[in-house]
Amino acid sequence: MQGQPLMGQPWAAHGAAAAAAGAEGLALLPASCLGPCPSCPRIPEHPALPPASSTSLPHSPTQGLLSILLQTMNSIIFLFVLLKSLIQYPQPVGDVWDEETQLRMEVRAKQLEWERIRLEREVEQLTLKQVQLLQPLAVAVLVLLVLVLWFIGWKSSLRREENVEANEDVGNEEDNVNREEDNNDVANDVQEEGNYIDDNVGRILMERIEWPVQELQAGCEWITGLMDNYIAYLGEVLSNSFYPVLQPAIGVGSAFEGWSPREQDVVYQVLIPMTPPPGHSFHLELDSAEHRHVRNFRVRVQLECTCTGEQQGENLLCFLHQPEEELRSSQEPSLLDTLCIGSYLDVHKTARWFCQLVRAVWPALPHSHNWHLTLLPSRRSCQFKVTNGIESFRMEMLFGVRRDDSDIFVSSQTAEAYTPSTTWPETYVVAETKFFNHIASQAPPDSLHLKCLQFFTRLQLGCDVFSTYTMKTIVMHLLNVVPVSSWRRGDFLLRLLDIIESLHLCVEAKHLNHFIVGNRRLPEEIRLPRDVQTGQTCNLFHQLAQESAAHRQAMSEYQVLRTRFERILLGED
Repeated sequence: MQGQPLMGQPWAAHGAAAAAAGAEGLALLPASCLGPCPSCPRIPEHPALPPASSTSLPHSPTQGLLSILLQTMNSIIFLFVLLKSLIQYPQPVGDVWDEETQLRMEVRAKQLEWERIRLEREVEQLTLKQVQLLQPLAVAVLVLLVLVLWFIGWKSSLRREENVEANEDVGNEEDNVNREEDNNDVANDVQEEGNYIDDNVGRILMERIEWPVQELQAGCEWITGLMDNYIAYLGEVLSNSFYPVLQPAIGVGSAFEGWSPREQDVVYQVLIPMTPPPGHSFHLELDSAEHRHVRNFRVRVQLECTCTGEQQGENLLCFLHQPEEELRSSQEPSLLDTLCIGSYLDVHKTARWFCQLVRAVWPALPHSHNWHLTLLPSRRSCQFKVTNGIESFRMEMLFGVRRDDSDIFVSSQTAEAYTPSTTWPETYVVAETKFFNHIASQAPPDSLHLKCLQFFTRLQLGCDVFSTYTMKTIVMHLLNVVPVSSWRRGDFLLRLLDIIESLHLCVEAKHLNHFIVGNRRLPEEIRLPRDVQTGQTCNLFHQLAQESAAHRQAMSEYQVLRTRFERILLGED
């Protein structure tokens, strides 16, 4: 056996593998040799192992630890196999391995080295997969732990609150009250801040708008005093006549409503209700329904018998049963013979008669000492101007007959370009004035609803389609819907926008409802006849619906009005 290669012994393969793995390029010496000598055979150095592929797995936190562990295990295995081979199978001194054995040992060593590398990579891949699988699980466990801790804290908080509520009910009530007060204080602070901004915006807009300097209240009081004196004197003058009985004048129109589109030449309008004289009665007859948008009446005067009843002792002769000669010689003529055409009261004759009375009675009034009276031409009313050299007032007296016991009259005020002299259009000026008085009684002192109306009535001056009454109707509709407390300076901009947008919608729809006729949401103090309250409302924009050219003109004028409105708000005009 000596001198032959130990091919069949099992330790040969293990020794070769250990030698190749633990001592690259060194010769395996017999145990009796203390160092290399010429007589000892050498194993040629095996080539270096190729480096790991660049496609290896990315470096992981466990790669370094696994590498150190494997190297330590290889060293221990190598020492153990070497020691076992030296003890059990000592190498015979002087044995020489042939080239075939050496080659087999080198191949086996390379195989073992590659196997070790493959095992290391499999371990790394397995570790990386385990880490990837464990990460979601760790996150889920962490979330579950947080939820458990939160639930425990929540239960503890509930238990603690229940104990506090059971022991300190009164204290909790006080705390709740304080908390509510704090919340209210915060809300009030926020609201006050918003109100402060809105109020500043309103103040700036008020400064940008040029408002007319007017003393309407003083003018209304002066006119009211003058008319009271007039009616008192006229009552005495007409006491034995059969002219209409004049009732106390009612202030109507923009000035008595608290606004006016003009800075100067403000017209103070009053309506003088007329009742029939003794022996007469008034009967209102509605004209044919040809003019559906204007309700016109005629006042038919009818003579009544005065032979019996209350008027018998007034030394009145009955116009129906007394001879005409006796009536002509003993009594003033009847109303049919003075102010009527046929059986109907004539507007022109009534206006002319009243102007004559005004001029005749003026010298007897105390106002005549300091004021000068000038009558102005008018066919359907009595207009005059009084001045004292410093200031002046312009007045228009309208005459009307009340419908039943309501605030609706038929008056001498004209409603169309041409109105026959026996036509008395229905007027709503008294009801509208009462509406503004109602709003004034409900609104705060700093309400700007009249300023809004005055602004737009001045803005539309010069327009052909939109009239002052158009703007007034829109504002009245808004006043009937928007609370009176929402017309202050802080709401000024919003209300102006409401008015201009309402006008836009009405022009586009070609429809603007009359405010009085058919309106069932008026204040209770405004009395209306049943046919006015429950009747079908009339469209003030009926012409726009009938004529496309008028509608185009209205849209064009609205754009001009809108541009003018925006320029004023921006301070450019």
